[in-house]
Amino acid sequence: MPPTPPPAPLQRLRVLSHLLDDSLRVPGTGFRFGLDALIGLVPGIGDASGAALSAYVLVEAGRLGAPKATLLRMAGNVALEASVGTVPVVGDLFDAGWKANLRNLRLLEAHLANPAGTERASRGWILGVAVGVVLMLVASAVVAGWILVSIGRAIF
Repeated sequence: MPPTPPPAPLQRLRVLSHLLDDSLRVPGTGFRFGLDALIGLVPGIGDASGAALSAYVLVEAGRLGAPKATLLRMAGNVALEASVGTVPVVGDLFDAGWKANLRNLRLLEAHLANPAGTERASRGWILGVAVGVVLMLVASAVVAGWILVSIGRAIF
């Protein structure tokens, strides 16, 4: 019996992810990037437009049954790409290398192949991100306190 073809939404996500993250090649190299990196070059609306296109991948993943933990991990990929992408030049290079849509497509395909395994892995990833955010907040508070104490000593 021939293998079952992927559902139409999954095939659309494969095409979109390839277009956004991997459709163009730098001549003479193996480095590939997509329209998302080019769209991100437009100041202001470029990164927002790229994030909106990436949000479509998340919506379709939800419709295909991806659990909340996997969707949160996918949203984290998009948020990271969108936030770093706002930094001129460096953000655009990051966009070209991070490839959030292809990462999210792999997460979705892994979920569809083994639903229980990806949910456990995604929960661990989310916990790691949460711990990282808490550590960054604590470090920021320590640095802010140190700056305030230093300013206070300089004034008084």
